[in-house]
Amino acid sequence: MADPLPQGSVIGILGGGQLGRMLSVAAARLGYRTHVFEPGADPPAGDVSARVTRAPYDDVAALRAFAESVAVVTYEFENVPAKALDVIEPLCPIRPGRRALAISQDRLAEKTFLTDIGLKTAPFAAVATPAEFEAALVRTGMPAILKTRRLGYDGKGQVRIAAPAEAEAVLAAIQGAEAILEGWVGFSREVSVIAARGMDGRIAAYDPGENLHEDGILRRTTVPARLSRAEATDAVLIAGRILNALDYVGVIGVELFVTPEGFVVNEFAPRVHNSGHWTQTGCLVDQFEQHVRAIAGWPLGDGARHADVTMENLIGDDVLRVAEIAWEPASIHLYGKGEVRPGRKMGHVNRITGGVTSGRR
Repeated sequence: MADPLPQGSVIGILGGGQLGRMLSVAAARLGYRTHVFEPGADPPAGDVSARVTRAPYDDVAALRAFAESVAVVTYEFENVPAKALDVIEPLCPIRPGRRALAISQDRLAEKTFLTDIGLKTAPFAAVATPAEFEAALVRTGMPAILKTRRLGYDGKGQVRIAAPAEAEAVLAAIQGAEAILEGWVGFSREVSVIAARGMDGRIAAYDPGENLHEDGILRRTTVPARLSRAEATDAVLIAGRILNALDYVGVIGVELFVTPEGFVVNEFAPRVHNSGHWTQTGCLVDQFEQHVRAIAGWPLGDGARHADVTMENLIGDDVLRVAEIAWEPASIHLYGKGEVRPGRKMGHVNRITGGVTSGRR
């Protein structure tokens, strides 16, 4: 295993949102600086990063200068254009690797990858025309969900369908984008596993969290999830299988549906994850430090949980309640976003709901 990055090294982050902000804080705690590449103005990560390059992802000169200024590049969101990585990769290592990013950017590729490594997903089929849509419905059954293959998040790019007669309307709703039809999964709850794999191949996983969504956006994550010990172990093993199959370095978020027949994998995110924010309060080494450790060549930290935690996202006008929340025994994390908009994640709050007396539950 190579030596860890020297103190004072610069870590490049593609994307300047709240995840990049919290990664930058974690990197600083470990003696590193960060350089954020972000096309938008006033990115949240810009408040805490040593340097920010504000340029579009097709600015080749800016990308080269960015790559030449850092020791390693990581990313805080999945939709980094492949052409930007083509410029960076010859100049600087990218962690996690490009394969994980490419697979996660395409829902069809992601579902195919998961089934190829023996994991269960919802039934699925590619859809581009009304004729293909009808054939796909035979495979998936109804109800089903038509999703764009690329760029969807927080419930965007998705349309539910209950009858074949709706084919024309739902195809029009996604405006000709490449799509995938997924069969409906009858699940009792959704859980997620945050796990990491180091450059030496070792894996560390956090306890599964139970997620509640509203309008397609994560509202809260509660840890521990309502799982048996065997189920919690199985969930962690699923995350480990994905990490190893991708030869992954860094933190990953894996979302799972709990069904009577076992776990169904919904998707994975090749980055630190919203449902892992509880680790900031419930663990000695949180997901952000764990990611920095992994990509910088450090040993992974202990992911053991010392407290039961509920993480609540502050979405839109929720942030206006911060003055009230500040009176609570709660850990508040605000993202520094100026404009409050419906559906926009403005921050999150972690609340300890109980203690863990010894080791993992």
